[in-house]
Amino acid sequence: MLRGIRARLITYITLVLLLIVLLLEGVFIVAVHYYYLGSAMETLSSRATTSATFFNKYLEGYSINERARYILENLSTEESSKVEVLNTEGNVIINSFGFSSSERIDTPDVRTALSSGKGIYQSLTPVGGERIMAVSVPIKEAGANIGVLRYSVSAEPLYDVIVTIVLNAVWVGLLVILFGFVLSLIIAKRIVGPIQQLTSVAKEMATGNFSAKAEKQHNDEIGTLAVTLNYMSEEILKSEKIKYDFISSVTHELRTPLTSIKGWGETLLMGDLSDKKETLQGLEVMTGETDRLIGLVEDLLDFSKFQAGEITVDLQPYDLRGLLEDLLLQFRYRGQTKQIRLYADIPDQPLPVNGDMGRLKQVFVNLLDNAFKFTPAEGAVSITAAVQEELIIVTVTDTGEGIEAADLEKLGTKFFKGRSRQSGSGLGLAICKEIIGLHGGRIKIESEFTVGTSVIVELPRYIME
Repeated sequence: MLRGIRARLITYITLVLLLIVLLLEGVFIVAVHYYYLGSAMETLSSRATTSATFFNKYLEGYSINERARYILENLSTEESSKVEVLNTEGNVIINSFGFSSSERIDTPDVRTALSSGKGIYQSLTPVGGERIMAVSVPIKEAGANIGVLRYSVSAEPLYDVIVTIVLNAVWVGLLVILFGFVLSLIIAKRIVGPIQQLTSVAKEMATGNFSAKAEKQHNDEIGTLAVTLNYMSEEILKSEKIKYDFISSVTHELRTPLTSIKGWGETLLMGDLSDKKETLQGLEVMTGETDRLIGLVEDLLDFSKFQAGEITVDLQPYDLRGLLEDLLLQFRYRGQTKQIRLYADIPDQPLPVNGDMGRLKQVFVNLLDNAFKFTPAEGAVSITAAVQEELIIVTVTDTGEGIEAADLEKLGTKFFKGRSRQSGSGLGLAICKEIIGLHGGRIKIESEFTVGTSVIVELPRYIME
């Protein structure tokens, strides 16, 4: 492909130069042709007209033969043109070489001179071995034509000069085209070179080497592409690091409960099952750790659906107040065991939403679970609900460790867990945001480090008919 770009650039630039050179060469050749031949014709015409005017004025009364002899005798020794005097039939009476003959000249300039005045003729092809230029002017007596004064000159020397100039111009044109071709090679290299470098970096990235960086050589579109490619590689590296951290976290989350379950299982197998207290304690630990594993697996399953865009909700009119009251009963016992106070402020009026009860329960269970997880003993967790115009707003607040400002913006993105050492996959909040988004709502997080966190859920209010 790159060879194709280079070849096209060289071809296009060379073609453009070729067309320009051909156009300029054509204009130049036409200009030279008209300049040399036109100047020679103008000089010849001026001399013929001046001579004819003089002889017509001062030789009035003389016959055409007498005028012919007079013209011959008074020709300048420096006259380079061939001068001929013709009668009205076009026969040569005498010429500047002193010869008289019965030769008849029937060129267009002679016919024009006899019929309507001065005639001009230029042969583009050789006549009698050479190309000529001729000007004929009528010789008059009492207003009537009695003959023709004809000046002619060979155009071959002029054509030789023109050909020499044209050949020189052609050589110059070829040099210009050659120079343009070399220049096109340089331009193509400067354009294709950075693209080749970007292609090489892209291939490195394709093999997994995201540390490869593209060099920004010029401040143009290709330079912008290099910067974009580098930015993409940095973002991929960040994403890869988050994924590796996520895998490490999930591995740890899986290993910890499995280790506890295995340890207590071995203890119960090897111990005395008659010790009811120890047996119940072991079964309680194993049940709790099993619940942790189930929650983690559910998060992973939901995340896979989230990635595939397959999370769906079954929307039905529902009073959210009932769900919140059930959750209060569910988490009140947990608050007592962890010595955390649980407060609620739920209005008596209905909280109608068009939602999926199972998915909404998943969201609020996750938010309350996080609140209890990050709140130390003697702390407090509260859940409040309110109706504001077209929205149902539910807020879960804790007095836990809070979230640092640097982590707050990234919280809720996939794989991101933050700096907390608490257990968890870092997927729960991202899944919650997705579910609330499918309900047409949104989740906002407000937090102050070491003070606490508030998670605000906004859902569209269902208008009952």
